[in-house]
Amino acid sequence: MQPTSPFPRRSGTAEVSVRPARPADAPDIARVQAVTWRTAYRAVLPAEVLDGLDEAAAADTWRAAIAAPPTPGHGVLVAVEQDLVVGFAAHGPAELADDERPHPAGPSGEVVTLLVEPRWGRRGHGSRLLAAVTDLARADGTARLQVWLPEQDAVSARFFESAGWARDGWVRTLDTGGTPLREVRWHTLLEEADEDR
Repeated sequence: MQPTSPFPRRSGTAEVSVRPARPADAPDIARVQAVTWRTAYRAVLPAEVLDGLDEAAAADTWRAAIAAPPTPGHGVLVAVEQDLVVGFAAHGPAELADDERPHPAGPSGEVVTLLVEPRWGRRGHGSRLLAAVTDLARADGTARLQVWLPEQDAVSARFFESAGWARDGWVRTLDTGGTPLREVRWHTLLEEADEDR
């Protein structure tokens, strides 16, 4: 008898799939992050931040996050086409703002990041990653998911909106070393997502 998989739903086919990240995936995750940020966020993040991305250091950070997540609720997933990592998502328990109370629906989780390398876009990789994060959150008893998006990131906003997410009214400003980055928070209640299926 095989043990129950901690990954509730396999998503994809032999050619395209989503799976839990392995430490050996860290350089590919760092590559996807760097390429995507430099392409998609050129107008959002300061050029010195984008040009100064250190892929080797980022790979070390991702390797540590995969090998020793800070809590059992944290994880990293990768989207694969053939044998190539083309996207990834990191998720974990949501952190509350200083003056925020827990959501009345129950525990909240967070999509910390979800990126697909632009040349592999429009092939369903982002949707498969989001579905896998949602499945894992449900399995852990999470009632609500949230994500912070740069206010100017219309592409990601359309993606999450098409998946049934909406803005929840929270805004934050991050210091990027240049122009401050304003982010808006989007969320979905998982019970509502179940009803929409």
